[in-house]
Amino acid sequence: MVDTPRGFAVHVAPVGAGDDGRDDFTVLLSTEPARVSAVFTRSRFAGPSVLLSREAAADGVARGVVVVARNANVATGAQGAANALEVRDGVAKAIGLPADELLVAATGVIGRQLPMESIRKHVATLSWPFTQDHGFEAAARSIMTTDTRPKIATARVGDATITGIAKGVGMLEPDMATLLTFFATDAHLPPDVQDELFREVMDITFNAVSIDTDTSTSDTAALFANGLAGEVDPEEFRAALHRVALDLVKMIASDGEGADKLIQVEVAGARDAAQAKRVGKAVVNSPLVKTAVHGCDPNWGRVAMAIGKCKDETDIDQDRVTIRFGDISVYPPRADDDAVLDDLTAYLRGEEIVIGIDLGVADGAFTVYGCDLTEGYVRLNSEYTT
Repeated sequence: MVDTPRGFAVHVAPVGAGDDGRDDFTVLLSTEPARVSAVFTRSRFAGPSVLLSREAAADGVARGVVVVARNANVATGAQGAANALEVRDGVAKAIGLPADELLVAATGVIGRQLPMESIRKHVATLSWPFTQDHGFEAAARSIMTTDTRPKIATARVGDATITGIAKGVGMLEPDMATLLTFFATDAHLPPDVQDELFREVMDITFNAVSIDTDTSTSDTAALFANGLAGEVDPEEFRAALHRVALDLVKMIASDGEGADKLIQVEVAGARDAAQAKRVGKAVVNSPLVKTAVHGCDPNWGRVAMAIGKCKDETDIDQDRVTIRFGDISVYPPRADDDAVLDDLTAYLRGEEIVIGIDLGVADGAFTVYGCDLTEGYVRLNSEYTT
């Protein structure tokens, strides 16, 4: 059982958003007034839940979130928008909150209306305080869609605790957030500091993960802070939040749909961090790199190819680039090439693969995270709605 911050309660239940009988309805709530920092998808097909939550979080005040899993409620027109509003407002009324202090999120199949009859029946049974606090572990399970395991992490900072949960294993190529991830803390920070630190950490963790280059319509990331543990050092808070977020990112990448291996691409020697990120994404998103890692094929040339296709990065010179897998240097080529390939094949049999690239341009650096591409990914996504 993980440590959790004081002053938060969780309710989960099955409402039929999926067809498997699992819990798929979650309310995560601070028992006290709280500050919220949040970032959302920039998809032009953003769901009505994202639009409502973006508006609610704009003033930095919110107590929690209600999540419906296994139904994205996206591309559902005016009826879908009305349903998202009804879910949010109904839960807020049941627990005695102003509606604009509650975020709402939905994730799953696109283009289907929410099962409003069963949701209405369940919301009518809600009362505050919750008759039973189901806990963060239950929330991590309840928000899952095609995830094979729940994702939860925690860290201490002074007298405070940060706990994070996340879901997502596909349709992950972030742009100002990714998937669904929620953090709760009893730490107190000045609102502007909290917001700045949260965005910084999201940029180097959740905005650094990619499974399949596709951006979700429902991406939501939020941090709720109720301050019950008192003030904390901002830099210590940043470090603790980074640990929690990075743990969740690695869980997500290693649980990518059909994935067998976590891929971590460490780019150094770039012009700046932005260039390092672009190159890292080109490598981790390459289907040829992904399949080579999956098949333990020591074809390091696929990494060189992926770097080379960054054609607008004209300051990259192949004569200054170095490439390694773990501690195995593969480029520039070595005289003992056969031995290197044997070592590389053995290394690729591991579950976590680190690809290191030095561009030899300047001192910019960035690390991105992803996974291999397997038959399981194709099978799962070719049968997703059937």
